[in-house]
Amino acid sequence: MRLYRKIIPKISKDIISTLRDDGDVEIDDTKLEEAELDVAAILVEYCNAEDRLNQETREALSRRGLSPDRFAQVKKGLAEARQHKTGEEGLEYVINQMLEGLMHSRNVEEVFAEDHEMRKKIHNTMVKYLGIDEEIDRDARSRLKNMREGSAEWDVEYEKIVLQLKRARGLA
Repeated sequence: MRLYRKIIPKISKDIISTLRDDGDVEIDDTKLEEAELDVAAILVEYCNAEDRLNQETREALSRRGLSPDRFAQVKKGLAEARQHKTGEEGLEYVINQMLEGLMHSRNVEEVFAEDHEMRKKIHNTMVKYLGIDEEIDRDARSRLKNMREGSAEWDVEYEKIVLQLKRARGLA
């Protein structure tokens, strides 16, 4: 799961507004921002844990003298050892944390919907924002369709375009 810190406020606002507009939760207007911050805090904590895991992975690679190609393998092992969920499991973990947070938040007056209903809505909202990397990749590749993929020129241009697209979306 690739989560950009810059879109966390958008995600939390969208989740809260979706649940509130659908009548799944009741949140007083004066506590709306605080409820969004509750959701954002869960996402930030996950990002912090992910950053720590990435740093530990880099240190482990360096310590063991392994090539950066083994990053994913070493990270997976460290994640399992620390019981840190990644990928689709990470998404489910974050959604569970959000549901738990909504149930216990002082900023949420009442929760009316069943967990599975809210889980589906939160999941759909999260997937909408987590698909940004794939959208950027597709967009960048479509702009480079006249170049031969895998060439040095294509690689350089691809990186430039991806960076431009991320900047345009406020992600870089």
